[in-house]
Amino acid sequence: MALTSSRYKFRKPERIMADILIADDDPILVEILKFRLEGAGYSVVAASDGAQALETAKEIRPDLIVLDSMMPIMSGPAVLTALKADPDLKDIPVVMLTARNGEADIVAGLKSGAAEYLTKPFIPQELLVRISGLVEATQ
Repeated sequence: MALTSSRYKFRKPERIMADILIADDDPILVEILKFRLEGAGYSVVAASDGAQALETAKEIRPDLIVLDSMMPIMSGPAVLTALKADPDLKDIPVVMLTARNGEADIVAGLKSGAAEYLTKPFIPQELLVRISGLVEATQ
């Protein structure tokens, strides 16, 4: 079903491209990401703390995880370390999306296994392009 006007064409995605887990404790950011990702055809599940993110990843085994660094209960780096230590989850690409923009944070995130590291504020279209590239590479 397409909604069209004289200037713009909006199309509902034909199929779900991949399952994405967003792990962030900022509900407004989660809604924005969910809106953008679902609009691009992805299925999205959210977790509001690190422990919930790890449990959700074990339950649904998403195709990709967008992970904040600073979350309650379990930090993003701790979640990343646990994911990469789990044989069933270690191959899931993780995009760190965080306000932690120090050189040491970025290097540590990438060394721990993050496929991408983006800092907030971020460019939404850039995030979509990076996610798309990672999803295509793993399918």
